[in-house]
Formats: sequence, structure tokens, C-alpha cells
Amino acid sequence: MNAIGQLLTKYDKPLFILLFILCLMPFISPAVALFLGLAFALTVGQPFPKFSKKTSKYLLQFSVVGLGFGMNLYESLRTGKEGMAFTVISVAGVLLLGIYLGKKLMMDRKTAYLISAGTAICGGSAIAAVAPVVKANDNEMSMSLGTIFILNAIALFIFPPIGHWLGLTQEQFGMWAAIAIHDTSSVVGAGAAYGEQALEIATMVKLTRALWIIPVTIVTMFIFKQKGAKISIPWFIFFFILAMVANTFLPIPAVVGEAIVWLAKKGLTVTLFLIGAGLSRGVIKQVGFRPMAQGIMLWIFIGLISLGVVMLM
Repeated sequence: MNAIGQLLTKYDKPLFILLFILCLMPFISPAVALFLGLAFALTVGQPFPKFSKKTSKYLLQFSVVGLGFGMNLYESLRTGKEGMAFTVISVAGVLLLGIYLGKKLMMDRKTAYLISAGTAICGGSAIAAVAPVVKANDNEMSMSLGTIFILNAIALFIFPPIGHWLGLTQEQFGMWAAIAIHDTSSVVGAGAAYGEQALEIATMVKLTRALWIIPVTIVTMFIFKQKGAKISIPWFIFFFILAMVANTFLPIPAVVGEAIVWLAKKGLTVTLFLIGAGLSRGVIKQVGFRPMAQGIMLWIFIGLISLGVVMLM
């Protein structure tokens, strides 16, 4: 086994490139791509950490915008409106519960807040936006991102089977995934695994929820008494809306729209491979018991509450 490990490590870069190309094939789903990335990172490591981090960030944004060319503006706005009230309540509830749990678990204040923000809004994107405001250091960022990342990866694998087991409709699952799964990447991946309608609803609701980064960042300034902090705005969401507007009102040939959506889905698959390849053993060890305990409790809270709400819809 040691010899095999040494051989894989020796050819880590060619193997990484081969898997990267494999994820472009039509038979590789988002969940399988994430699994391949995770398996590679935990056995071999990450030969291109900077490339993977930067590429996954922008490829996810381009993929989400591409998905907009397959959605109708009126239907999407209706879906977003239905989930708005619960979004407000759930974001505030998770943040308050997260702060409370952080105190009870005697966690570092900043780490607890970052994990809470990531769970409440949109995972790593929310953490990246809030971290400069609270002036989090590298260790606090690593623990927060690691916690969210691990739970986010698990969610992509377990949510679709749970949804089928409970008999959730496409609309119910899309809404549940958007609220209870952390990162946009896994939300879209889980939605795609469940069905076309689930994908559309999950994407729209999640991106509507992601806009809460702005008010939460402003509130964070007052909580941590920081003045003049820079607010990170997820601009790609507005390009996603423009794509929906174009698809709804412009005479775009169906074959063109379908091609863009197909490319967007393959881009998402590759994104999940790159994200999975970023979960090293070092990240898992660095998380620690208390951050993971807080993350799990918050995840169970929002997961069960949101599931109850969508099942009553």
C-alpha cells in the first residue's frame, strides 16, 4: 500500500490533470466529481492549490451565470418571493443561535461568528466577505472554512437520497437544498442531481439568499465595532439575473441556450472536483472539535427547520 501511495504521489500532477479532463465527460455527475476530488486530496494531496482555489471560484461564478440562460425570469421571481420571508427569519435565527453556541462551547468569538455566517447565508462566500470586517486571522479563517467545507461536501451526497426517501417534490427539494446546504456549488449540484425544476429553484433561492451578505456585513461592522470596512458584493448574481432577463425577453435560439446551460453544468462538475481536491488531511485536522460541533448543531437546526417548512408548502 505504501508503494502504491508513493507511486500516486510521484505522478500526482498527471493524475490530477487526467481526473480534471475526466470530469468534462458527460457520464461524470457533480457528486461523482466531488468524490473524485475528495479521494484524490485525501490520498495524494493537492499539486495545484493556487490554481484550484482561483479556478473553482471563477468557474463557479461563470457556471451560475450560464444556468441563468435556461431559466424564466417570471417563474424564478415567483420562487424567490415565496422563500423570502423564511430567508429573513432563518438568517437571523442561525446567526443568533451560532453566537449563543459559540459562547457555550467557549469558542473564539470570531471563529464562531464566521461559521454562523457561513451556515446562515452561503458558506465560504459569506465567510470570505465577513472575515475582513471582523479582522479574522488565517487560523480563524481556516477553521471556519474547513468546518463549512466538510459539512458542505457531505450534504451533496446525502440530500438527494433523503429527498427521494421523504418523497419531496422538485419544488420542495429545491427550496430545502437552497436553505440547508451551505455553498452555492453543492446547492446547485444537489439540485441538478434531483431534477431540472429542483435545479432552477435551488439556484434562484440560493442566490437570493446570498445577497444577504451585504446587510449581514453591515450589521457585523456594528457588532465588532469596525468602521470603514470594505463590503464584498457578489456581483456575479446580477449577471445571473441579466442572463435570465435575456433568456426571457430576447429571441435566443433554443439550441444556443441549451448549449450554454450544458456548458454551465459541466463547469459546475469541474468546479466541484476542484473544491473536493482542496480538502486535505491538514484541513480536517485543523478544524478541531468545537468548531465542528458548532457547525453540526447549526446545520441540524437549519436543516430540520427548513425541511419542516418546505414539507408544509
